[in-house]
Amino acid sequence: MTPDTHPSPPWTDRLRAVLASPPPALARLVRVLTRVELVLATAALLIIFVLVLLQAGQRYLPIDGWPWTGELARFSLVWLTFLVAGVLVTTDSHISIEMIDMVPGDRLRRLVRVVSCLIVAAIGVGLCAEAWELMQTQGILKSPAMRMPMSWLYGISIIGFVSVVVRSLVAALTYAVLGVPEPTIDGLELATE
Repeated sequence: MTPDTHPSPPWTDRLRAVLASPPPALARLVRVLTRVELVLATAALLIIFVLVLLQAGQRYLPIDGWPWTGELARFSLVWLTFLVAGVLVTTDSHISIEMIDMVPGDRLRRLVRVVSCLIVAAIGVGLCAEAWELMQTQGILKSPAMRMPMSWLYGISIIGFVSVVVRSLVAALTYAVLGVPEPTIDGLELATE
């Protein structure tokens, strides 16, 4: 028996099978959570759009503007940013440097992807901890125009931070076990070997 042909433990085969084709209930749960994140992010985007239009219109009306519109639009931008962060990790759509994808050899690409996912997860844990701390301590503060408790700003952001942590860890495990997908540019596979 050569080193390359030794049998793998049974749990690794099961892990490969689960990562390659998740159970229907788990896949459905992930789809539902992704939709919830996207619906919340879409609502934040629509709020931004409507409020910015309202602010532009208020400039031409003979009435005083509402100061809360700008404040809510800014908060919505923060929420939008953090709510979609986890989805971007899962779809591999976040900002990244893809030069390593052009390097021949699956092991180096796999190592870099796993390490980068673990770094993203560690940063997400730090952001979760900080947002939790701010949510606990800043509840007494209110926003100037809306009088919204500032804990809401951090509380909604925690959803995205937790999503980033979980999805980054799953991505790291997937890359470690199944490998890295072949690099593509605009849907065309590139030759790396």
